[in-house]
Amino acid sequence: MAGLSLAGCSSGPAPSGSSGASGNAITLWTHNAGNPAELAADQKIVTAFNASQSKYKVNVQAFPQASYNQSVVAAAAAGKLPCVLDIDGPTVPDWAWAKYLAPLELGSSIANQLPSTVGKWNGKVYAVGYYDVALAMFARKSVLADAGIRIPTVSDPWTGTEFNAALAALKKTGKWAAPLDLGTSGTGEWWTYAYSPMLQSFGGDLVNRSDYQSADGALNGPAAVKWATWMRGLVTQGIIAQKSGADANADLINNKTAIEYSGSWAAAPLSKALGSDLAVLPAVNFGAGPKIGGGSWEWGMTNSCGNKAAATAYLKFSLQPRYQTGVAVAAGTIPADQSPASLKLDPSYGPGGTNEIFAKMSSKFAELRPPTPAYPFISTTFTTAAQNILAGADAKSTLDQAVQSIDANIKTNNGYK
Repeated sequence: MAGLSLAGCSSGPAPSGSSGASGNAITLWTHNAGNPAELAADQKIVTAFNASQSKYKVNVQAFPQASYNQSVVAAAAAGKLPCVLDIDGPTVPDWAWAKYLAPLELGSSIANQLPSTVGKWNGKVYAVGYYDVALAMFARKSVLADAGIRIPTVSDPWTGTEFNAALAALKKTGKWAAPLDLGTSGTGEWWTYAYSPMLQSFGGDLVNRSDYQSADGALNGPAAVKWATWMRGLVTQGIIAQKSGADANADLINNKTAIEYSGSWAAAPLSKALGSDLAVLPAVNFGAGPKIGGGSWEWGMTNSCGNKAAATAYLKFSLQPRYQTGVAVAAGTIPADQSPASLKLDPSYGPGGTNEIFAKMSSKFAELRPPTPAYPFISTTFTTAAQNILAGADAKSTLDQAVQSIDANIKTNNGYK
């Protein structure tokens, strides 16, 4: 599931001094040790860069995703960060604030990037990704047709009223114990990535984005309470399971569920199983517009890098369409570079392509998780609150408590300024 690592919280400013370089040889860290296809694509870029010139050399070190963030935080504390590393998108502001990352000067190299693939904080670019992913729902066209349900499009998505009526119609057939699979058995960052866009579509948010100093009113206002009440209602009405099955794709394929809420990474296996009967459904418009999460793994340069010229040269080289698209194809994701050259390399995301809908949704509906150093704490707090609400906790008081915790964390860290 690309882009859904547990957002890693820094432990404070990194020590000064240089690291990650020995002369013109620099070290690159990636979280892809357990992902051979994407790691091979990353390694291909490094090999090409090393062969393209004789001045610099990049050496790759790969880590398991589960321990990656902890390894970076520990290395920062010890003054042993590499020069180049990949970062989960919502973690970028935290690591920039902690001075793990240095601002990037990449010029026109990022001119064609999807906006959600450029990691910014305080107006500066700190990271850039080769791909993004898009949330979507999947169903059988035949199932929707039998229930008299309209298939929504990107230009005409379901309204909240339509979505609720569709779920009620599916439930009424009695064919499914819980017709909608929202992926509630997911863990970690999935909860914020998957459910905060629904909160935003209701009109709420994780934090006030005017200054990122408080969540009051955004996470516990009337719109947020309405979202939370709706989420809990899905459980009490038998529309979703409080804890869904372990394999959402298998449950949809085996007709144990009627609609699956997942991401673009599910499209290939579902298309293989369901063929032309597969319907890809865009995000629902609950009132404030359809929303999906934006931002996946991105690449940056550390503040302590002992050879920033080498790191910058590598990053610029890696952003060529052929390399970005190569990684995106390996990861089964949306190429971040939307130039004609890139789409020619993977036409499935271009006009008329089988995956065009994901590129459209990413372009039109993506909402970045709040770009603030407080995000890792906000995400953890939101996840706990959402899980408690789904289990039956009072919506308003649970969200009030979450707001108090978030505001206290921001105040303790002097506003993360």
